[in-house]
Amino acid sequence: MPTGHVGFTASNPTGFGSMPDRRAGGAGRNRPARSAGHGRDRRVDRARRVALDAMRRITAEGGYANLVLGEVTAGLDKRDAGFVIELVSGTCRMQGSYDAVIEQAAGRKLSTLQPAVVNVLRLACHQLFAMRVPDHAAVGSSVDLAGACVGERVTGLVNAIVRRLAARDLGAWFDELSDGLAPREVLALRHGHPAWVADAFADALVSGDDELERLLAADNEPPVPMLVVRPGLAGVDDLVRAGGVPARWSPWGASRPGNPAEVPEVVDGRAGVQDEGSQLVIEAATRANSPDGPWLDLCAGPGGKSALLRGLAPGLLVSSEVQPHRAGLVAKALRAFPRTGHQVLVADATAPAWRPSAFGLVVADVPCTGLGALRRRPESRWRRDPASLAELTALQRRILDTAIASVARGGLVAYITCSPHPDETVGIVRQASGVEIEDAPALLPEVPDAASRLDERCIQLWPHLHGTDAMFCALLRRV
Repeated sequence: MPTGHVGFTASNPTGFGSMPDRRAGGAGRNRPARSAGHGRDRRVDRARRVALDAMRRITAEGGYANLVLGEVTAGLDKRDAGFVIELVSGTCRMQGSYDAVIEQAAGRKLSTLQPAVVNVLRLACHQLFAMRVPDHAAVGSSVDLAGACVGERVTGLVNAIVRRLAARDLGAWFDELSDGLAPREVLALRHGHPAWVADAFADALVSGDDELERLLAADNEPPVPMLVVRPGLAGVDDLVRAGGVPARWSPWGASRPGNPAEVPEVVDGRAGVQDEGSQLVIEAATRANSPDGPWLDLCAGPGGKSALLRGLAPGLLVSSEVQPHRAGLVAKALRAFPRTGHQVLVADATAPAWRPSAFGLVVADVPCTGLGALRRRPESRWRRDPASLAELTALQRRILDTAIASVARGGLVAYITCSPHPDETVGIVRQASGVEIEDAPALLPEVPDAASRLDERCIQLWPHLHGTDAMFCALLRRV
């Protein structure tokens, strides 16, 4: 994570009347938009307007950064789209730490500022501290953006705060904020994680803060998109011909920079986008012995695991999803397969719509905090808190009970979370009754250090060790 400026200090230290630097990620390449209805005629480049709108949709409307960015950058050229993606993703990633810096610089709580002003200041932080945007351009463009999109009355305040932000580098701000903090709290601040998340990671790692720091740093490295073929419909060679590089361990994956929609197999549904960690836990689940019978994907939306299971299932696959629109995404992910081999249900995982003991394999990828996917979902770290964790673990226990009741005796339940938090992983599995925990890491002998440090019978992958999401998987045999 950067601890200082990457650009340079402008020769015009006042920043008044300055336009966005035309070298700053293409921010000056499109014709600047004129403000309307706010008095002074301010010209703001399109990329920064788009970034501010994206931040509004993410912070005020609860949008997912990756989905919002896909929508708002659709009409931009490649250079401006790249600028917006880096600006918004980086701002979301460091949001809590930037908020602490802004409050320190402003001498006031963010709650005393308009939400739109707060987002302008957050974007200013990322430009100042982590992008090749000169100080004068970050100050001038932030003031113009506030004037055009919020109102002239806030421009003086924005100008004053951004100037204070620019007066020192990020490392100096963190030094000031770190006074009185515990060492782990300092790591969390510097690497853009809530302190409670850093504590949970440390508990799961069962090691010192040196490894924790490597994990926090890895969480801030955006991954190259990972593609996955639908078994039986396409092969990895097809993805390689489209510019992909085979995954390290998954037999179905290939990484490929750029837009996945450029790949023909993705367009026609014979491949999709899925992290290698998700592919590997499905590989472990399907390598294990399970009795004859249909398979159940219990929490199937948005459909990536169902599409992989559909290509591997020896018989019928039933995909259940409680939210109708997510069930529609599951159906879309399965669209290239013959419909006779699968069934998509809109059903509540805690109130099963099927008879007990009906399946040979049940995959329960339960709703979770998503703390294992912070590389791909940078905003999610700031949306969760310990209170929401308690609600999720109660739901996870109920869903696992359904999964166990739904599998035949001698059958297998794969309990999966995209989180390494002990309460969502081994804490849930160890409370399960009527099952035996099998040695899941033994089913992935090619993957080093795949065993959970809290229970070596379970799989726990890590971004800093495996380059994947922090996926957890326990295989439970019903006895």
